[in-house]
Amino acid sequence: MQVRIDVSMTVLAVIPARLGATRLPRKPLRLLGGLPLVVRVYQRIIGMQVADLCVVATDSTEVLDVCRQFDVAAVLTSTSHPSGTDRVAEVAERPEFAHFSVMLNVQGDEPFVSADAVQGAVGIVTAGRAPIGTAAVHANSLILARPDVVKVICDDAGNALYFSRAPIPFLRESSDAEHLDSVVRQHVGVYAYTRAALAQWVGWTPHPLEQIERLEQLRPLAHGLTIGVADVADAPGGIDTEDDLLRANAQWDALPPQHAALMST
Repeated sequence: MQVRIDVSMTVLAVIPARLGATRLPRKPLRLLGGLPLVVRVYQRIIGMQVADLCVVATDSTEVLDVCRQFDVAAVLTSTSHPSGTDRVAEVAERPEFAHFSVMLNVQGDEPFVSADAVQGAVGIVTAGRAPIGTAAVHANSLILARPDVVKVICDDAGNALYFSRAPIPFLRESSDAEHLDSVVRQHVGVYAYTRAALAQWVGWTPHPLEQIERLEQLRPLAHGLTIGVADVADAPGGIDTEDDLLRANAQWDALPPQHAALMST
């Protein structure tokens, strides 16, 4: 059966860009392919044509000024937000954005974010499958031993059962290892939400599971909100360190000219 997508839903893409990152100082303004990283992320989302409007949400007047210099839509938000989700929620509550029904949250350090992940997360919400959409990639079971990689387990309908840094599922008997490849998924940190779901998310206090795992998506999940998970082919990852930035620039330089042009439109 074909899923009916509600084309009347309008999508606002928000790119949270906090200047005070510690592992990569001044991250939004660091250069990728000769342009500030936040500009490259904006260009990437605009090029996907998945949102009716894209805007950068920053806590820094310096980032705001740079965005304006490159004709990037941007707004200044509070300096006290504990997460990018809270920053997106502030933007969603502004009168000028009140007519948007779906919010898309794309991290400001992912210039190579998968179009399938972004479109998949939005599609889950606009199709009415779940009030929150995200994405994951089928991964090798080797990631189970890595606490820096967030794993997600889904039910047969493609909805999240749990997110964790721990090895989920836990392989109790080695004879069952053949089943792992079909269920191990690496989470991709892209989110789409209905306006109501986003407001609920930030309105609840942090949940003990969220605080234990340091995974904010456990808050709405623990409160019973369904999080639909789109299966995608790859998870390029973000830029968190100087080494990540070096690799990203090497990756950019290696892009064929026509691909680099597409990333910049």
